[in-house]
Amino acid sequence: MSLEKLDKKLISASENGQTISPILAEGVKNYLIDIDGTICDDIPNEEPERMLTAGVYPDALITLNKWYDEGHIICFFTSRTEEHRDYTETWLKQHGFKYHSMVMGKPRGGNYHWVDNHLVKATRFRGKFTDLVEKEAVIQVFDDEHHV
Repeated sequence: MSLEKLDKKLISASENGQTISPILAEGVKNYLIDIDGTICDDIPNEEPERMLTAGVYPDALITLNKWYDEGHIICFFTSRTEEHRDYTETWLKQHGFKYHSMVMGKPRGGNYHWVDNHLVKATRFRGKFTDLVEKEAVIQVFDDEHHV
């Protein structure tokens, strides 16, 4: 899907009479997917020669391509650096991954705490891709009582 078609999935939004960043149409998700250890073998940046031969996780390929075909947005968000982009794009194409974009240079080390003005949902990968299911969990959030 082209970037122009992706833009058509955006809906204008406003708050207090002011235009704000657009939001996605209902039911469309922006999936930010890690690469190493999530869709393939975990390859450190220090060993880029292994990136072209990483073993693919078949359930990741099937699930991500299904989400893509359903109209969701797939963006790979990886700790690999820009110098690894060509290897990474070659590997993704070789294995048939469908995606819209890729962001390189995610901070390494995990323990991510994403702060954003848009809705953010996080799903920790634990070895198998499936369709998502709903579960209740305890999460950390900002104290709304001090909202400006």
